[in-house]
Amino acid sequence: MRAPLLALVALVPGCASLAPQGPPSGPNVVLIVTDDQGYGDLGFHGNPLLRTPNIDALARASARMATFYVNPVCAPTRAALMTGRYPQRTRAIDTYVGRAMMEPQEVTLAESLSDAGWATGIFGKWHLGDCFPMRPQDQGFEEVLVHRGGGIGQPSDPEGGERRYTDAVLFHGGERVETKGYCTDVYFDAAIDWMQAQRAGGRPFFAYIPTNAPHGPFHDVPQGLYDAYRGMDLAPASFPQELGQPLPEEWDEDRLARIFAMITNVDENVGRLMAALERMDALEDTLVIFIVDNGPNTRRYVSGMRGSKGSVYEGGVRSPFFAHWPARLRAGTVAESISANIDVLPTVLEACGVAPPAGVRLDGRSLLPLLEGRAVEWPERQLVVQSHRGNVAVRYHHALLREQRWKLVNPSGFGPELERVEPAWELYDIEADPYEQRDLAAERPDVVARLASCYDQWFDDVSSTRPDNYAPPRIHLGSPEAPEVHLTRQDWRRTGTQGGWGPNGYWAVNVLDGGPYRVRVRFPQGASPVKVTLRLGSDAWTATPDGGAAEHVFEPVRFATGPGRLEVALEEGERTLGAFQVILGPAR
Repeated sequence: MRAPLLALVALVPGCASLAPQGPPSGPNVVLIVTDDQGYGDLGFHGNPLLRTPNIDALARASARMATFYVNPVCAPTRAALMTGRYPQRTRAIDTYVGRAMMEPQEVTLAESLSDAGWATGIFGKWHLGDCFPMRPQDQGFEEVLVHRGGGIGQPSDPEGGERRYTDAVLFHGGERVETKGYCTDVYFDAAIDWMQAQRAGGRPFFAYIPTNAPHGPFHDVPQGLYDAYRGMDLAPASFPQELGQPLPEEWDEDRLARIFAMITNVDENVGRLMAALERMDALEDTLVIFIVDNGPNTRRYVSGMRGSKGSVYEGGVRSPFFAHWPARLRAGTVAESISANIDVLPTVLEACGVAPPAGVRLDGRSLLPLLEGRAVEWPERQLVVQSHRGNVAVRYHHALLREQRWKLVNPSGFGPELERVEPAWELYDIEADPYEQRDLAAERPDVVARLASCYDQWFDDVSSTRPDNYAPPRIHLGSPEAPEVHLTRQDWRRTGTQGGWGPNGYWAVNVLDGGPYRVRVRFPQGASPVKVTLRLGSDAWTATPDGGAAEHVFEPVRFATGPGRLEVALEEGERTLGAFQVILGPAR
């Protein structure tokens, strides 16, 4: 039997009393989003070795969108899901160093449903800001059990919880908690318990279950499943290669076994979830949506498509879209119209009978008429997907524009941080060439010119959503909603030209209360600074830490109120490093 969560994570059925008079009669909603699971990582999509019987059964019992797009990396997809808007409107355009923090003024799906009477809960990965006012509990979620940052095993790991997928250290309503069991099991356990509590209280619920599996690191995976996959022949020759992009001649079979173990564990939990909905007599009127956030995190079987995570070819941006709702959706209905992550919010709101947020311009469309198989007028549309490294969106950089027939793409690479890009457009007739094997740009310059002009109009539009469109949201210090703030390299802005999370950076903050504060500075592993300087604006505090110390505490510290730039300099010989983490709270 799986070990239970600690009492600190126990859910309280009494929260049903928060429901307004006359609870809404709309459906429950469960949105499952897996992390780095590609389109081809399902038996339903032709994978002959990966065992996903529960998700395959869900697909067969669902209405489906045949062509559903996400962004090539995770945080932009999550911003689009939560807002129904292109990520470039939300400030969350990358995955780290302050570029994955969503503008707090965005209206989320959770906020819309909560305002209409739904209970709202998130269990897993948020990845749109770890600090107030960007946390999920600040954005409409009443029940919150999440890890920090973009994944377990990153610089945002809480102290003592580094790289722990089993017995992970998570955050429940903002409080650090020790959990028991594998992280994916923990998320689904908590979600099921919470849904049962809402069901008992007569309140419809929205459960968002974004797992961090099968995202790396891969050192900690379900052992029994890993052993089973290691006993298989997982070489590229074991997968279908007759269609589309050829697979490489070899790959890391041990890593693939670990990824497959994580995915099958997700599948087992999807089965448990569906069984739980049936036990609580909620299956008929619960809309369960299953998608992934981007392409696969290694080059592997992607149902013949080109590309993987980070690519704007189909393998990097195509996701399944399964919608299971027996009360209204007929199993086996397949809609061929193109669709995308921006469509999830309007689809769910229409299904629930909830009006779109007032005064908000949505980019997505409700897919409900298509999922119901209705004969409705569906005008031609264009979808744009663009994601790349950098502080701002760059015109033409790593972008695609898709119509029903045509796809215009400039695959300039997710990784380069470029200030200017000259497009080298490729054009594919996707209806005739779904695997993107034949570039028609030279043969159809008229189509390239038309679609490139449409892209330019889109870029001008999304980039002018706000006067400071790509400035980072500011982390608030001194708010009563978050008296203690954990600053990590996930949310800092880098200084200089650096790769990865970088050795140096600063946090864009807004000081609401001048303090006094206790400021705890954690050093990077192995660092032995001889001088520590804390700086906010023109004020600075310096100290000489004890030799061999892993941290230094400044207390008491008073800050000038208002916006500022907080940074820490650790002087060590000839080099200067930034802090690993900074924890601020009221002075003792």
